[in-house]
Amino acid sequence: MPDQVFTLRRGEPRDIAALADFNIRMARETEDLHLDPAVITAGVRGMVEHPERGFYLVAETGDDGARSIAASLMVTTEWSDWRNGSIWWIQSVYVLPEYRRLGLYRRLYDRVRELAAAEPDVCGFRLYVEKDNSTAQSTYRALGMHETEYRLYEELVEGLRFTED
Repeated sequence: MPDQVFTLRRGEPRDIAALADFNIRMARETEDLHLDPAVITAGVRGMVEHPERGFYLVAETGDDGARSIAASLMVTTEWSDWRNGSIWWIQSVYVLPEYRRLGLYRRLYDRVRELAAAEPDVCGFRLYVEKDNSTAQSTYRALGMHETEYRLYEELVEGLRFTED
């Protein structure tokens, strides 16, 4: 597999099913959560169809007749009044098991950096990672990211359903 060629591009409507599947797999692998396929598919569609919310990047492999997605990530933005700029949040990172350890995340992250360099208000990147996912944490450190002093808190809307019952 190291000889494979990967094409990086923004996610498109044709990718919605694959991106939803990646989110389902990632949630199971990292947090043992079973996401509701209908909800996650609608959520992915909501991102793809509304680029003002952010975008997906995908790493695709194969020839023109049979291309498939090997890895993806999502980028959303947050305005920082402290920095007078946008912070790009990297989320929903997933690499299919058979394509891991080939540098696909590094390539996707480098593309995020390239895209951000063309946007004058982007001042940095953030992501959150499951606290016990040491493999991902070491990957992020190797790319120059560092752990912050912040902890993440949340309150979800009562009755919100995103996992399978």
